[in-house]
Amino acid sequence: MANEDLRTAQAGKNDEFYTQYHDIEVEMNAYLEYNPDVFRGKTILLPCDDPEWSNFTKYFAAKFDA
Repeated sequence: MANEDLRTAQAGKNDEFYTQYHDIEVEMNAYLEYNPDVFRGKTILLPCDDPEWSNFTKYFAAKFDA
């Protein structure tokens, strides 16, 4: 059964995983609660192929000034 699911996913044309905006927000808030200056002065590389559709890009663009 599980092997069947993997084969179906492998054959699917739109089988991509996108990290949800909410998940990014929760994870980043955990870092910032631990140390509010953890990202200050740092360069952040975003794991995305298309910045126009990336939730990582959307999140960091919205929170850039903060």
